Amino acid sequence: MTQQKPSIFLCPSNIEERNLTHVSEFLLLGLSEDPDLQPILFGLFLSMYLVSVLGNLLIILAVSSDPHLHTPMYFFLSNLSLADICFISTTVPKMIVNIQTHSRAISYMGCLTQMSLFANFVCMDDMLLTVMAYDRFVAICHPLQYPVIMKPRFCGFLVMVSLLISLLNSLLHSLIILQFVYFKDVEISNFFCDPSQLLNLACSDTFTNNIVIYVIGGIFGFLPISGILFSYCKIVSSILRIPSSGGKYKAFSTCGSHLAVVCLFYGTGIVEYLGTAVSQSPRKGAVASVMYTVVSPMLNPFIYSLRDRDIKSALRRLHSRMI
Repeated sequence: MTQQKPSIFLCPSNIEERNLTHVSEFLLLGLSEDPDLQPILFGLFLSMYLVSVLGNLLIILAVSSDPHLHTPMYFFLSNLSLADICFISTTVPKMIVNIQTHSRAISYMGCLTQMSLFANFVCMDDMLLTVMAYDRFVAICHPLQYPVIMKPRFCGFLVMVSLLISLLNSLLHSLIILQFVYFKDVEISNFFCDPSQLLNLACSDTFTNNIVIYVIGGIFGFLPISGILFSYCKIVSSILRIPSSGGKYKAFSTCGSHLAVVCLFYGTGIVEYLGTAVSQSPRKGAVASVMYTVVSPMLNPFIYSLRDRDIKSALRRLHSRMI
């Protein structure tokens, strides 16, 4: 079924100016317009969404129900799982509904809301991974001071700071988009309202848009990455000073799962960025964004459940109680 294109109000010309208030909706072009692929995409994304939500819920239940996991590291992990559920729930359900209803439309306010939530939860993931890296840094580099530093109140404070920074990031994205009065088009070459896509559609100087993207990316992207890299440089330095190989393995194993999740999160983000920047096809950029927005939240529970023995033991005990 062909989606009817909504009334579009383009950039102003010398002849006529048209106001943004007339733009009532955008069109999410998705991954493919091939009718034969729609049932496959529906089943694939529904499966990945359910796996992601159930997997992260199991992590939260395991951590909350097992007293052995009431530690700072697993407290942060349960918050990361909650953020991942919200992250994937921001984009995938709308895509599934659009496929099922044969509609690609999303209202103007719905698009801004989705973009704002997306910016919030991707930043929340970013900040929580940084906080978890700091937790591992204190545990490995200052083990005697760990119980004193990582008190429950301080852990809650770190999560609240992460949330406030994420809300600030989301607010900045919303304010930036709301200042644009005109859009070149209403077709978004993705399956969700990607902030960079909306900036590209805005009728404003491209240089200004790029500056905005780089400044926000530098503040909310580069600084957390720098914190993670600094923490792991100190961690590796401390591990190398451990005389026994067994001690080195035990110390590194405590942060192996987190390091794998960090590599997955930023690795898929780089894949999406390169896919968008290098590819001339907008659809290929949309396919690359699937890795970042869907695959990463889906795989995080598997990484922790397969690599972390405490999580595996907690899941077994949870399963035995349930049956």
